[in-house]
Amino acid sequence: MEKKSKIIIVILLILVICTILTHFFLTPSTTENNGLKNVTDMINRNITIPETVNHVIATGPSMTTIIYMLDPDKLRAVNFQWNDEELELVPYKYRDLPVVGGWYGSQEGSYEEFIASEPDIIIESIEDGDVSNVQERQDKFGEIPVVAVKDASDLKEMPKSIIFMGEILGTQEKAKELSDFDNKYLNITNQTASQIPDSDKKSVYFAEGEDGLQTVLSDSPQSQQIDLVGAKNAANELNQGNTSSGIQVSIEQVIKWNPDIIITTNPDFYNTIKTDSNWAHIDAVKNGEVYLSPQSPFKWFGRPIGANLIIGLPWTAKVVYPDQYDNINLVEATQEFYSKFYHTDLNTQQTKQILLNSGLKEKNL
Repeated sequence: MEKKSKIIIVILLILVICTILTHFFLTPSTTENNGLKNVTDMINRNITIPETVNHVIATGPSMTTIIYMLDPDKLRAVNFQWNDEELELVPYKYRDLPVVGGWYGSQEGSYEEFIASEPDIIIESIEDGDVSNVQERQDKFGEIPVVAVKDASDLKEMPKSIIFMGEILGTQEKAKELSDFDNKYLNITNQTASQIPDSDKKSVYFAEGEDGLQTVLSDSPQSQQIDLVGAKNAANELNQGNTSSGIQVSIEQVIKWNPDIIITTNPDFYNTIKTDSNWAHIDAVKNGEVYLSPQSPFKWFGRPIGANLIIGLPWTAKVVYPDQYDNINLVEATQEFYSKFYHTDLNTQQTKQILLNSGLKEKNL
């Protein structure tokens, strides 16, 4: 009996030891593996990120915009401060997001502020072939994974970056909706623009700055909608190449080009051009063909470049060729875009007012 009891005790001890060893060896390994996944970013770097990304920051506005559209609750900070007009259609819960700057254009961010925001990952936007900054960012950000995503400034290529971001953020369904919206209007404009003879193409001048005398050329991300809808960029004869930073021009040059249409993103210029004698003899001004890009929460045209320009494509189509694009219902398109991607529902009157304030005539909506 005593021998049997000793055997039972030994067996129990062995079971206890096995349980302890199992917990010691397996539980930490499972914890370390659970919640993490390996991904390949868009420049083929293999990195480890959280299985579920809850907090994210981008180093530039184009990716910040996509994050905001796909899941604003994951956005930890923004690159620049919204102004009062841009804030009008930003839900209150996102209006006070911290501003941490970033690395885009001439801007310089603060590594310390990015790290202090405690993101799970950081998104770095890269241009084709330019990957020099990615390793520098990773070195400075230490253990916070940096995910490189191809530049989202070209509307034709943007769906690739959107779908990739959906995979990273776990918002695949929303990413597909945004990509489909982009492709829908790319297909419409491509089909219509291809049928417009060169002789019938309208000329469009994109007026930047307070005096309207800065512009960009064809194929610049800031003015790509002009080309996509089948129009001509009035400044193209300057032949200075793709200069996205902007080109200074004179009023004499604009008068010489005599554009059919003027598009601006500057409200002050928009409010003064119609009474400014310097612009009075240009056809676009005489004919009331001057338009102001809607502003809130991101401009539909110009800067910042990113997925915000997607809704600017059907808008530009209706600005330039309202009759040819009569298959676009801009009120419905705007309501859909704002509800799905800007997280605010507009009624019909609100939507029409946004479009009418941009210079569009109600019959062309």
